Amino acid sequence: MMKIHRTPDNCFENLPDYDFDPTYTIITDNDGTDIRIHSVDVGPRDGDPILLMHGNPTWSYLYRHIIKGLMATGRRVIAVDLVGCGKSDKPAKRKYYTLARHHDWTCKWLLASDLKNITLVCQDWGGVLGLKMVAEYPDRFDRVFATNTGLPRGTGGNKWLKWWLRMMKLAVRFPWKIAFEGAFKKKELTPSELSAFKAPYPSAKYQAGILKFPQLIAIFPDNPGVAANKAAWVKLASFKKPFLCVFGNKDPVTKGIHKLLIDHIPGSEGQNHAILDGVGHFSPEEAPDELLSHIIPFLEKSH
Repeated sequence: MMKIHRTPDNCFENLPDYDFDPTYTIITDNDGTDIRIHSVDVGPRDGDPILLMHGNPTWSYLYRHIIKGLMATGRRVIAVDLVGCGKSDKPAKRKYYTLARHHDWTCKWLLASDLKNITLVCQDWGGVLGLKMVAEYPDRFDRVFATNTGLPRGTGGNKWLKWWLRMMKLAVRFPWKIAFEGAFKKKELTPSELSAFKAPYPSAKYQAGILKFPQLIAIFPDNPGVAANKAAWVKLASFKKPFLCVFGNKDPVTKGIHKLLIDHIPGSEGQNHAILDGVGHFSPEEAPDELLSHIIPFLEKSH
């Protein structure tokens, strides 16, 4: 069984703009280890859920403005923290984290939560894992809103991604400055916002998950996650429900990926896809109001 770390609650006190009550769900890994997964779950419990999924090295804090904007429309909003991130449990060693395991954890959480009629909003790893859930359980999803994400299938990566993978293989602590420095184009994080993003990871012992994520990006053909990503990609070719891409155009990680998604997924046809000019990788942080101006009409149009 895995050794698990859990970030102390006092690390999350007085975070700016993040005052949501926690919801916890226990899942069990295939090795018998219980893992507690955190989510924000606000709005009417009988409402159709809007599921917000984040990437690396962020957590549900990334979506705080989106959550509040959607709450104001009376909808149910759920923002889950991936295992190893945020208020969710953190398996202690990098070797515990695999792409297959992450997928298994998120699917077990989805089934335990018994979510249906879902609108998925996904960024970065939230798309890699979220789109695989859509491929596996298409009947549970009503529509997908993708922003600066993708589903790599071993076809290679750009220079930035290759450099990031090489650097992170040797990192012993997460390099916050490097990760965030070039990623934000339209705004600069305040010191308190940066502290909030770092809050779940007060020391290196809590960082195994966020340090391992880059090695799980399946851009090279020998990556163990390629086969599962390819299988999900094939299934997405039959997803005919509404699928909308709204991408920041100053993101070195996902440049051009929106075109692949739009061309491949039938539900993309006839949607109001958009580019957020001047916005980088972490679009929910940089441009929450712009994203909301696309998400809310998308919900209403395809209801």
